[in-house]
Amino acid sequence: MAKQQLEKEAVQFIRTAYTELGKTEQEIDERVSIIKNEIAETGYYEHTFEELAHGAKMAWRNSNKCIGRLFWNTLTVFDERQANSEEAVFRALQHHISFATNEGKIRPAITIFKPNKGEKDNIRLWNHQLIRYAGYETESGVIGDPASISFTKQCEKLGWSGSKSHFDILPLVIQLNSQDPRWMQLAEGEVLEVAITHPDLAGIEDLHIKWYAVPLISDMRLEIGGIEYTAAPFNGWYMGTEIGARNLADSYRYNLLPKVASIMNLDTRSHANLWKDRALVELNVAVLSSFKNAGVSIVDHHTAAQQFKRFEQNEAESCRRVTGNWTWLIPPVSPATTHIFHKSYKNEIVKPNYFYQDIPYV
Repeated sequence: MAKQQLEKEAVQFIRTAYTELGKTEQEIDERVSIIKNEIAETGYYEHTFEELAHGAKMAWRNSNKCIGRLFWNTLTVFDERQANSEEAVFRALQHHISFATNEGKIRPAITIFKPNKGEKDNIRLWNHQLIRYAGYETESGVIGDPASISFTKQCEKLGWSGSKSHFDILPLVIQLNSQDPRWMQLAEGEVLEVAITHPDLAGIEDLHIKWYAVPLISDMRLEIGGIEYTAAPFNGWYMGTEIGARNLADSYRYNLLPKVASIMNLDTRSHANLWKDRALVELNVAVLSSFKNAGVSIVDHHTAAQQFKRFEQNEAESCRRVTGNWTWLIPPVSPATTHIFHKSYKNEIVKPNYFYQDIPYV
């Protein structure tokens, strides 16, 4: 980023963040002056921990696709900018997973590694999520998660080998400074998983489904005041439909609706009896009840929509406009029963924010 543009974004961020943090005009002007001098001399500036932490929280607040933004100010921020080896990065990721999992009482957190200073001074995590299941192509069809096939092949090229089950936890793949990536495997006890059963349909248990407790996005770029953090994994907790209506139900993922329909003795020859809808609801009931019975944090989509409404009210009281991507904010089950379906949102990007990056192994 050119010095002029970096300075512009830095000043805008500092003025907004420092105002929210209750800083005086003098403190704002002093910090802006320091940053301008730093950029002029080095073409770069370094965030204080306070700036880093509040910037990460602002990025969550500005995330247009996220329905869970009510809790943006509860985000725990881990500063790992000094981690400069694969082992140090792996230890930080292990700590994040342990902290976030919290024996099922999920805590929102982000771990921020060093910023991107060019091809020879950056860090990437190849995983889409820190915890995800492998996918294998076989002559008899896909075993595991079809969405992970490409990444699983990369892991195998690096020397990793899974047990070829439907729920093999993939390794963490870490790349420093454009060096060759390294994979490291989480121990079995480090990942909390939930067996999926149903309160009324005993046949669901026979499918031997499970899912991991913490959704931990690890491939997005965090941008704060013009500084780019290409490795900044973050988590909240699951909304039930993410698992029950997408991961387990999508035809290009685990595609379990036909099996659930069979357990329910539904006629799948015609769409008119809404067999997919009925199976989908029961699969989501199974996910929600299983997580709750296991003592693992999860939210149903109706409660999440109510929480988002409260977030909108809070933002209005703070004189901030809520931006959003409507197609992502509406839940994939019964969207018209939520207020979000009946509103419109400007899908405008406000920084700080999280952004997609090119896949490093394509």
